[in-house]
Amino acid sequence: MDRIPFETVQARLAEVLRGLGFSWDRAALSARLFAETTRDGVYSHGVNRFSRFVAMIHNSSIDPAAEPRVLAQVGALERWDGQRGPGNLNAHAAMARALESARAHGIGCVAMGNTNHWMRGGTYGWQAADAGMVGICWTNTMPNVPPWGATEPCIGNNPLVIAVPRAKGNVALDMAMSQFSYGALESYRKRGLMLPVDGGFDAQGNLTRDPAAIEATQRLLPIGYWKGSGLAVVLDIVAAMLALGNATRHVVPDPLRETGLSQVFVAINPKALRGEEQMDRIADQVVDSLHACLPANPDDAVRYPGEQAQRLREENGRLGLPIDAAVWSEILAM
Repeated sequence: MDRIPFETVQARLAEVLRGLGFSWDRAALSARLFAETTRDGVYSHGVNRFSRFVAMIHNSSIDPAAEPRVLAQVGALERWDGQRGPGNLNAHAAMARALESARAHGIGCVAMGNTNHWMRGGTYGWQAADAGMVGICWTNTMPNVPPWGATEPCIGNNPLVIAVPRAKGNVALDMAMSQFSYGALESYRKRGLMLPVDGGFDAQGNLTRDPAAIEATQRLLPIGYWKGSGLAVVLDIVAAMLALGNATRHVVPDPLRETGLSQVFVAINPKALRGEEQMDRIADQVVDSLHACLPANPDDAVRYPGEQAQRLREENGRLGLPIDAAVWSEILAM
């Protein structure tokens, strides 16, 4: 891995996007979101995902000039059409609007259909928590996980994000409905590593930690077995219903043409109810109790969701973003 300064990476990605028809401000924001994802250690959905993003622009799955528009609004609830614009820009705008609504109403919700892959879902949770609000968001995906009891992919891994503001470090959960996302499987495979726990089934129907074997069968293991499978289904239904958009069953099962997705963005303003000091103290006490738990491995501390991301953010910001030389060469050649 090469270590490349954050600013260098962001500038190059923005330059590529400008050449693809993005305005200056939209290119800069999209590039920043990609670079921040790699900086925070989510390598599968950051710079490593950029070439796929560019390919989807070339095949017209993503319209670089499209911006979302409001279809309906009542109180704190809105329905948007993403118009197949860049997924990370659409999602950032939707959460920004949910935050604005939450400042006025205490809560805000934007349901968006006809959009694209949002890259790292945790980005929009951090966006809310950094603004002092609880952020909850999720998306459906193309069918890429077998429902519990099935052998073929019929449901999405439908990532769910829940982020909580905290002065000493936000708590941010970002999880797919499969034990490992396809991006994580690819990352482990490229590094020649086995998964730390079983992640799916091999060709013989046995649970395995071999990422390549799981990619071959496309039989990812849902989190919590039937529970994760069920959660993926209800997340899909709610997103598609609120957005009046596509459910997973309508999305083309092709990573390069995975478009027309449905997503939900919720912001909750704790300050609207007052008692901020007490709420922050509650969050601190939960985190302190986790840190006080006896670790299974004496060399590893028990962490709260988002703690590792904050450590890697500092490390990668200081040392430079770790980027595979082949990936960076491809981006330089664009």
